[in-house]
Amino acid sequence: MGVRGFAGPESGTWGTHVRAQSGPAACDKLVRMDSPRERRAAARTIRGVRARFQEPARRAALALLLALPAAAASAQGGLNPALPLTHLDHGPNSAWAEAQHYVVLVSLDGFRWDYARRDHATHLLALGRQGVWAPEGMLPSYPSVTFPNHLTMITGLYPEHHGIVANHFYDPARKAHFSMSDAQDVSDGSWYAGVPIWSLAESRGMRTACLLWPGAEAEIAGERPTWYAHFDEKTETSGQGEQARIDDAAALLRLPAEERPHFIAIYYSEPDREGHEHGPDAPETRAAELKMDALVGKLKAALDATGLPIDLVVVSDHGTVRPEGGWITLDQFADLKGFETEGALLYAESEDDRARVYEELKRATSQFMVYRLRNVPAELHYNANPRAGDPVIVATGPYAVRAHAPADGDSKPPAGMHGFDPRVVPEMKASFFAAGPDIVAGKTVAPFENVNLYPWMAHMLGLTPPKNDGSLNILSGTLRDGGRDDGLDAGR
Repeated sequence: MGVRGFAGPESGTWGTHVRAQSGPAACDKLVRMDSPRERRAAARTIRGVRARFQEPARRAALALLLALPAAAASAQGGLNPALPLTHLDHGPNSAWAEAQHYVVLVSLDGFRWDYARRDHATHLLALGRQGVWAPEGMLPSYPSVTFPNHLTMITGLYPEHHGIVANHFYDPARKAHFSMSDAQDVSDGSWYAGVPIWSLAESRGMRTACLLWPGAEAEIAGERPTWYAHFDEKTETSGQGEQARIDDAAALLRLPAEERPHFIAIYYSEPDREGHEHGPDAPETRAAELKMDALVGKLKAALDATGLPIDLVVVSDHGTVRPEGGWITLDQFADLKGFETEGALLYAESEDDRARVYEELKRATSQFMVYRLRNVPAELHYNANPRAGDPVIVATGPYAVRAHAPADGDSKPPAGMHGFDPRVVPEMKASFFAAGPDIVAGKTVAPFENVNLYPWMAHMLGLTPPKNDGSLNILSGTLRDGGRDDGLDAGR
């Protein structure tokens, strides 16, 4: 299911920025140092330069920039009013942060691993040739749906550990439902665990921005991005909103060195929307893929024009497959009276009910397996969080499973679906492309789990990540420095 509509329209403060001079040109040049040792030296130099500038003057200049009318900002290459951003004044980048490189992370929802080659996505394929890519795809975490995987990519945690176990679920401890379609839920940081990469960066004095990335509206691990956009479906899907993400990313990177974000996350909901409605092989889905590819090309050109050392990473959260057959409805095989349900997730008040329904569903059909929560196969990483329900249903193929039929009438499953185990349904695999000054050129990687993106991106930003489910070793061969950890977080 795509993330569209995961929060309703909310008003956000609209700020505008124009390019401003950040002091001696040496400051900007210093951020291009490649080794950790050079970056530490750069940070010391930047601290000396910054000593000439006073914090009140910085704040006054920022306030003036925020007050500029949108028309002036547009004329000067500032933020695009089609995507209002909320700005939190977290202060300037630390001198250490200024000396680090930049990472721009882009997610194309539902862009299946094989779409780029199948439909000749020239910009994505060129990005892969310039740097690295996964020709056979990247493995999403289970379940292969939008909200859990976007949180996994930016925390390095499997869904059972960061807590967002599905797009919609029930928490037995809170006795409350979570829905990605509820603005209050997605902006409530108490639902989330882990440390998103923007929270990690902000805690280290490094400014960040999130342009519609799922979860970025919430305060998680005590932090929010310095810049973020509230999700609005109309804005997200409009042509103006799609272009605005490129314009805003470029404008933020043209800010003075002490203000500009070093990590920017950008989310697009296509081609997932078309994949659901028309199927993965439909002309409409193919057209949406190529539209996203063209936007990646525009973004790459805009980033290149800044002259900054930027690593561009383009990923997706999952693939899409046409389901086989009609709906499989669990209450046709078991009495679910007294159960809370969300989709195919089942929550009982008593152990007796859990055991009873498990036994009833074991005999139901070969189209799904049923497990007690503690016995879900270890490779799914889905056996430790009560939010996953108990018993747990795992489809054995591209089968549409639900607890109940809707009360307002039945319908066929959508033309495209996801959420399945990518090891069983390979169409679930996601895309991965990346290039930049920290990334080796002309390399391919075998399929890898998306939890490994987190330590890899943290390394490129010079950050030491907290304990997580990923490993830098998996992607260290794609890094020019081989993943050496000397100098991470030094000198802040």
